[in-house]
Amino acid sequence: MPVDLNGYWKMISNENFEEYLKALDVNVAIRKIATLLKPDKDIVHDGDHVIIKTLSTFKNYNMDFYMGKEFEEDLCGVDDRKCMTTVSWEGDKLVCVQKGEIEGRGWTHWVEGDELHLEMRAKGIVCKQVFKKT
Repeated sequence: MPVDLNGYWKMISNENFEEYLKALDVNVAIRKIATLLKPDKDIVHDGDHVIIKTLSTFKNYNMDFYMGKEFEEDLCGVDDRKCMTTVSWEGDKLVCVQKGEIEGRGWTHWVEGDELHLEMRAKGIVCKQVFKKT
């Protein structure tokens, strides 16, 4: 049974984020701003339908998807690319594969206690973020 991701989550740590943004070819000005932010996550998880809102004072990003169904993701506001994305459960982990210009791109979410973990990957670079449920 998949874990319950529902809730509002506040960032408490962010490791290797600038290197991850470099792997996405995000320009230096946006990287500098982005590394100063501590975005929140607002997640609504209802069966196979999931909405993940990443909220910050600079930009917000909404991801709305159904488990196991590939869709075209518009990463406007992230690195301004489009990719074909599939999100599915692997045990208790929510795993995303993003096929497009960037090799090895994707992310994994999982919960440990009252913490939401996010590992983002691109071109062999890994960024680890942790959020606390409020």
